Order: sequence, then C-alpha cells, then structure tokens
Amino acid sequence: MTLINAQPYPYSLPDELNRLALVIIDMQRDFLEPGGFGDALGNDVTRLQAIVPTLKSLLTCFRENRLPIIHTLECHRSDLSDCPLAKRDRGKGTLKIGDAGPMGRILIAGEPGNAIIQELQPLPDEIVIQKPGKGAFYATPLQSILQERGITHLLVTGVTTEVCVQTTMREANDRGYECLMVEDCTESYFPEFKQATLEMVRAQGGIVGWTAIASAVMTGLQTARIAMV
Repeated sequence: MTLINAQPYPYSLPDELNRLALVIIDMQRDFLEPGGFGDALGNDVTRLQAIVPTLKSLLTCFRENRLPIIHTLECHRSDLSDCPLAKRDRGKGTLKIGDAGPMGRILIAGEPGNAIIQELQPLPDEIVIQKPGKGAFYATPLQSILQERGITHLLVTGVTTEVCVQTTMREANDRGYECLMVEDCTESYFPEFKQATLEMVRAQGGIVGWTAIASAVMTGLQTARIAMV
C-alpha cells in the first residue's frame, strides 16, 4: 500500500493505480480570464490563474503515468432549457448566463469563453464532462463513466474551491469514492472561503475526504510506480 502525505492522515492509493482519476473542475476561460463570467461578477480572476502551473504539472504527471483524467465544464444549452431561472436571475453582475460578452455568450456550450484554458487543454483520449450544475454528478454521465472504468479514488482540483469543487467532492463522497482535494491545485476568488473549505473537508477525521499538496501527490505516485516494477 502506497500512502500520500495528507490531512487529516495519510491517503491510501489503490493497489491498481488506474483506479485513481484526476478530476479537473471548470478550468475554463469564463472563470479565469477577463471578460468572462467571473470577471462580470466583480471578481479578481488573477487569483484563479495562480494555480495553473501547479495543476499543469500534476496533469502532466497523470499523463506520463497513463492514468484517467476527467475535465469538467460548467455550461448550458444555447436555448437555456437546462438553466433554471433561479440560477440565471440570481446575482447582480453586469452579465448573466446566456448574455453576450467579450468571449461570446456567458456559460454557453461551444462559445469561446466556455473553452478550457489553453494551458490545460484536454487530449483526445481524456474525458470531458459538460455539467449544467455546480456538482459534476448532477445531470451528467460521470457516475456511469467511473463505474465502467472501475475508478474508486478521485483527486479533485479546479475552481472554485467552495462551489463546484466542494460540491463535486461531496457528491463523490456520498457515492463511496475516496476523495482527496489537492490544496494548491484549487482556488477561490475569496481566500478565506478556500481555507474554510479545506478545513471542512478534512474535519472530523476526514468526513468528506483528504487534502494534500500536489508535490506530495506526485511523490506518492512515483513511489507507487517504483513499487510496481
């Protein structure tokens, strides 16, 4: 058994590493670049950009080890039939979901702003999940994809920590997956919200899961590979 140095205690990697998947939540232009939805809500999008180099390193590590990678995009159909009015009308931003912005219509599938940022572009063999909600399991095929591939362990990354990342991790926890949130591969527009989320996840003996930094994860993966040789 290979362990990752994590909180509240070490995280056990599965004996078969291909049962471990990297989940990258919503690293899309609408949230990370000026002119997108995050910017329209008045947020400092540069805060989210800070995690890109570390997350890219972790993504490269998974690719080199040929382990499952799943990307998600929060988006809606062009007719907004999958976007409840309660979601679209909430908030006082300059742009709402579906409105035309500098990068096309906000949070609409296929629009330029809805694309994953260039640094983290998925490869053809990587899974991309379009999700209409905060959690990656709601109204998506994610559960069946994980079951078909025998995936039991998830490393959760992306943005934002307290919203889509935490929601997905809680959904996964309820479905029996062993989840670890990678601390320096997730970010929030509000640093205090990120910190609070990390503490909630690992509270009470890991009631939702574990947290660890990316270097600890990559060290654990390297150790596991060496042990398999």
